[in-house]
Amino acid sequence: MLGIIFGVAAVIAMLSIGEGAKQDALEQIELLGMHNIIIEGAIPPEEKGSETVGGRSPGLTLADAENLQSFDNVYGAVVSSQIIEENKAYYADAESDARIIATTPEYLPIMNISVQSGSFLRPEDIDDYSQVCVLGSNVKRMLFAFSDPLGKQIRLQDLYYTVIGVIGEKIVGSSDFQGIDLKNVNNNIYIPLTTALNKIMRSYDNAALKSGLGEDAAMTYNTNEIDRIILQVRDDQDIPTAAALARRVIDRRHREVQDYSIVVPEALLEQSRRTQRIFNIVMGAIAGISLLVGGIGIMNIMLASVLERTREIGVRRAVGASRRDIMSQFLIESVTICLIGCFIGVFAGLGLAKGISTYAEWRTIISVFSIILAVGVSTAVGLIFGFFPARKAASLDPIEALRYE
Repeated sequence: MLGIIFGVAAVIAMLSIGEGAKQDALEQIELLGMHNIIIEGAIPPEEKGSETVGGRSPGLTLADAENLQSFDNVYGAVVSSQIIEENKAYYADAESDARIIATTPEYLPIMNISVQSGSFLRPEDIDDYSQVCVLGSNVKRMLFAFSDPLGKQIRLQDLYYTVIGVIGEKIVGSSDFQGIDLKNVNNNIYIPLTTALNKIMRSYDNAALKSGLGEDAAMTYNTNEIDRIILQVRDDQDIPTAAALARRVIDRRHREVQDYSIVVPEALLEQSRRTQRIFNIVMGAIAGISLLVGGIGIMNIMLASVLERTREIGVRRAVGASRRDIMSQFLIESVTICLIGCFIGVFAGLGLAKGISTYAEWRTIISVFSIILAVGVSTAVGLIFGFFPARKAASLDPIEALRYE
């Protein structure tokens, strides 16, 4: 019974870890947008005979995004550009760590986020280089607690921005997928892309000039005017084709310099599912060994029980019990032992999953499937490993059994 208890507990705990990892990965990949193609600026590789190949490519630029906008005619695509920077936000005496996302109004539907109050960035904010911002829920909580932030001004670097909206909270873990850094979106602050390009980025160029660098040094190649381009394709079937076309377009514009990377969340999801299946198979096999050992133990115990109860079997047969009755008796006992062990093992597995979640800080999700699987396997173990002892008991000769001491 202990073998069954440990086996069932291990099955439930291992599958809960797998289910938790699966859900965590799914939420993070969905945050990238299942229909999206993400193009990230990157440092180009070194080339023999030169320190860098940057002189041949301007890095990821708005012109790249505008060029990809032509996909709208072919794939019904929507394009959003981003500049991403870690910084701090201030309001009165309060401050908060923040991730500044300079972007366009298209970002809202592309990334599937919702506005809790106020509004998101508007086209006029882009046209007017407006100093407005939209806060993530964590930033709002740190700066304004329970008060209404709409219409108030916060400070980012040396500029003040008027709060026009607050994004609804999203609970998503952080991880990395092929270089895509998935931060907590609740710490984001969204500002107009044109404001960042014309006010924040320009101040950096001026700082470079003031430091004594010439204009050419201040305007170096591969500085990546923007950090990310998100291309949303409306039809799932067009995603691989659109990704391949986007790669050819950017390669041509960047003179074949690999100063960017393309990530397709849909492909990441399929990769995550394959990894998850392998994990579940391996963990299930390891846990299944305990059930196998438990089943062998039950078979041995039942064989010993048949030997010890030989005279009892003879008496039952003598008063009219059939071979089927004897066989059913031992099978029921075997299955009962397994089900009692399974019942205890289910609670042990739930406790083990809770302990893993608490102390290892891994997300665990108990699925009904894992419990049904554990009960089903336990019943099967009882039937399979109880069959041989039950058959042996049923095949005993009644006369010989009565004479057995």
